[in-house]
Amino acid sequence: MITVEAILFSILDRIISVNMKLDRVLIYLSVFVIMGLSNAVIPILPELVNAGQTPYDATHSSMLFSSYFLGALITMLPFGILSDRYGYVRFITFGLFLTLVSGVLLLTASNLWVLIVARFVEGSACGAFFPAAYSLLSESPKKKQYMGEFNFLLNGGLASGVVLTGFLADTSIRYGILIFTTISSVVLLFAIYLSRETAKTPDRIQKDTLVEIVDNVKESYWTLTYRPLTRIWIIVFVLFGVNGVLLSLYPDYSLGTLTKSELGLSISIMYISTMAASILIARTSLEHNTMIKMGIILGALGALIAIWFAPVGFALLGIGSGFAMVGLPIAVSCANTNRGLAMGMYSTCTYGGLALVPIAAGIIVIQMGFEWVFVLNGLALGLMLLLKEG
Repeated sequence: MITVEAILFSILDRIISVNMKLDRVLIYLSVFVIMGLSNAVIPILPELVNAGQTPYDATHSSMLFSSYFLGALITMLPFGILSDRYGYVRFITFGLFLTLVSGVLLLTASNLWVLIVARFVEGSACGAFFPAAYSLLSESPKKKQYMGEFNFLLNGGLASGVVLTGFLADTSIRYGILIFTTISSVVLLFAIYLSRETAKTPDRIQKDTLVEIVDNVKESYWTLTYRPLTRIWIIVFVLFGVNGVLLSLYPDYSLGTLTKSELGLSISIMYISTMAASILIARTSLEHNTMIKMGIILGALGALIAIWFAPVGFALLGIGSGFAMVGLPIAVSCANTNRGLAMGMYSTCTYGGLALVPIAAGIIVIQMGFEWVFVLNGLALGLMLLLKEG
């Protein structure tokens, strides 16, 4: 009899047999399950808010959506710095542990504020995972290829989360959460095994704790204000903020016009497009700045078109995001700065946009309406073309 464990180990053996390093196997598995769980909430935001027995409005959906990204925003930079010191695999493992905790809370909680805390913990898991994962991948001479594969699986997880939850919502709104929480427990066991076998503390000169904190603050400020990277931080913040606005508000915007399965499929088109774009662009000879510009143009058009033609708009936004998500981390890795810190800053800007822009949009939509907010959203991304290269 073929068991789930046998299938999983067969897949792992297949991957390992083509000489893929175990830490990269862990990164790929982790990003898929972490992103899948994060997006399993998206199609059911209004239902979760109602399950929290709180009078419903769109602001509550944006709060539940954005608490995840606030958790990531607060933890990305410190976890990025700590991963340089204590080892990348250890922080990937810690991220998976927090993911499992958040999944259990999302499955069992009925109070809105507990759900918000669960999403915050889930975001903190990303704070532990992403700087460490990006740092490991950027160490390789094949970083362009690996970034493309990483973004492919990242968006594969996001797409799987919304599709599974959308299809299963008629049976139970939390079945999608249950599936990814279960998978995360399996990947966590693999991470614990790998961290015990292979994780090593990076070689560093140990400093006095206070001296190291001061040095990290200085280096963080330098990295944030370093001119070749300042443009990147702004683009990352706005690009992911644009994605966040559509994801957080579209379930409310489409109420009465799209079923949960149709909404899940519409949003998944964006992720599938990003997957394809990431793989294809990573195998071209285009420079990272060209990828970024193409991503901005297509993303801005997609954000505007999605107002009236959701599948086309989401597809264009996905393609644009795929181009930019390969070009942007490559641009960061080319800078002469501490890798873990720089990738922590990159991830901080990513989740800063995803956390803060939807909150602002959720407040503005009460006064201006959904369509005007979406128009401003697309125009803001288009303006990123005016930023000069550092």
